[in-house]
Amino acid sequence: MGCMVSQLAAKFAFFPPSPPTYHLKKRDDGKLTVVSTAAPIPHADDTSLDVLLVDTKRGNKIVAFYLRNPYARLTLLYSHGNAADLGQLYDLFVQLKVNLRVNLMGYDYSGYGASTGKPSESSTYADIEAIYECLETEYGVSQEDLILYGQSVGSGPTLHLASKLPRLRGVVLHSGILSGLRVLCHVKFTFCFDIYKNINKVKKVKCPVLVIHGTEDEVVNWLHGNGLWKMAKESYEPLWIKGGGHCNLELYPDYIRHLCKFIQEMENMTTEKRLKKIRQSAKEPKSNTCSTCRTCCRMKCCRVKCPDCSNCCSDCMNVSWSINCPECCWRPSCMKGCCLLKFPSCLGSSCCTKCSWPSCCGVTKCSLPSCYPKCSRPSCSCKSCFCWQCCVGKHSDARTNGKQNG
Repeated sequence: MGCMVSQLAAKFAFFPPSPPTYHLKKRDDGKLTVVSTAAPIPHADDTSLDVLLVDTKRGNKIVAFYLRNPYARLTLLYSHGNAADLGQLYDLFVQLKVNLRVNLMGYDYSGYGASTGKPSESSTYADIEAIYECLETEYGVSQEDLILYGQSVGSGPTLHLASKLPRLRGVVLHSGILSGLRVLCHVKFTFCFDIYKNINKVKKVKCPVLVIHGTEDEVVNWLHGNGLWKMAKESYEPLWIKGGGHCNLELYPDYIRHLCKFIQEMENMTTEKRLKKIRQSAKEPKSNTCSTCRTCCRMKCCRVKCPDCSNCCSDCMNVSWSINCPECCWRPSCMKGCCLLKFPSCLGSSCCTKCSWPSCCGVTKCSLPSCYPKCSRPSCSCKSCFCWQCCVGKHSDARTNGKQNG
């Protein structure tokens, strides 16, 4: 069932221009050139452009344009949007090559333009992998000198490759999507038949990520771009183009200005500095954090690992577990209590439901008088007092007595 839905989703996801805006022709010297009357196409004698036909592991031959800039230090690998091919994008590629001072590689997905095969999610992954291999072998481009650029649907193959390359220089997501299904409807879960699950892959990218999105995008809502920016490990300053739609962001002056700033900063980030940063992050001990704690207390926290109470009391720091489950829910060493105590048997009642710290919850004491010095509720699983005095270490004798009596 999942495969059938995936194939159906692919039919709605890909719209290659029909007929293609260009076709290939062999010159007398054996090199390929582009022929078209529908779009601005390079002159046949343009030595700054290579027209390539690249084989993919799925048996398709895809067309690629490689544009050289003699002053370039970095290379941009551009994955275009849904209803376009290289014939329509050549003029944009030239502008980006000149203004950003980069070499640029653009390619058509399988089934787009003069590329063979049929478009699908897995085909686009094979396409970008083949193009990256071509950049490595034919042009000597390493991942340290490469920036991946994905527009709209192109954010899918871009993040697929970026999640596999730990030493990339940078990533640009232009009108990117969280997933294919989330473009059609606002779902909160990722289904197995969904395509382009960028919401999961963006978290694996280890280089700076620039997100560009229009606030009035009628195809891919701005919330997609905002979500990708928030979930990226190393988010660069985003560009939210006020009034921008889905296909016109290149017309805004802020677009090229912000891109130039990003490229310059990536150029200044030397390979040595980048590798040093990667090594430092690799040596840091892994710890789980919760966003609630960052927004409430502005500090990182340790998340509970107990299967019986994995969702309770996960918003404090400096926790040392001295009581076994299920009593591990309360935190005796918590010195800066924050957020609600989430005991299933007394949540929502007047017993011990809120933190006493004014900066967090604003409650100065437990609202149930009989709760201190020990909890009088028979159904309360804590078996001890959870008043704010105990959380900060006060009345320790009373708390101890409460445990013994409970």
